Amino acid sequence: MTTPATASPFVEETRFGNWFLRTATWRVHVLRRALADLARLLPPDRRYDEILDVGCGFGHSFAELSALLSPRRIVGFDADPGLEQRAVDNARIAPCEVELAAGNAARMDFADGRFDLIFCHQTFHHIVEQEEALAEFYRVLKPGGVLLFAESTKRYIHSLPIRLLFRHPMEVQRTAEEYVAMIRRAGFDLPDARLSYPFLWWSRPDLGFLEWIGCKVPEVREETLVNGVAIKPLNEETR
Repeated sequence: MTTPATASPFVEETRFGNWFLRTATWRVHVLRRALADLARLLPPDRRYDEILDVGCGFGHSFAELSALLSPRRIVGFDADPGLEQRAVDNARIAPCEVELAAGNAARMDFADGRFDLIFCHQTFHHIVEQEEALAEFYRVLKPGGVLLFAESTKRYIHSLPIRLLFRHPMEVQRTAEEYVAMIRRAGFDLPDARLSYPFLWWSRPDLGFLEWIGCKVPEVREETLVNGVAIKPLNEETR
């Protein structure tokens, strides 16, 4: 998949989208459920002193990541130039130190091998230069560092409700299989055992109505979500 050379690295969210990101539905049913799913896939007995939260938005993830992983510092990174105003309150009340940085995920200013873990939740479908961003993730992670990847797929982003209510770079959306393949091409270790494909009610075209009235969730389907725990190899020659 190619990206237009003139594409902007940042697509401004709609007013509805910014409102939704501040709701309890987002915090409980989207963010917390993703973290709970990713947590069970994490390698045991690891410490993550410094975390990069890519696409941190309003910073709701700071407290959640602190509770789950007990980092020393979180760097909240977002393409929105208004990041300081959006996330400052949640940064102040977080249990750990939080640093905020605005910029393009495809060209970050962080040193090689700085971070123990990158959290990228519902962010990658906003990024235009996706392969370049993954290369940056790989670069700024320490050998053995972890990428927590939680993403909505093309099937979901191209659905009519999402087209109407939110704004995304539609030409770069990918299927679950395409996201997994791209992460592996970037050099990350991502076996099937560290992948999950939740089919949550909010990610379905009917918003879970059919299940609510007693219909079974389809076992054969095009996935709407993909979660994965990818690891940068200790020996980079395996890339």
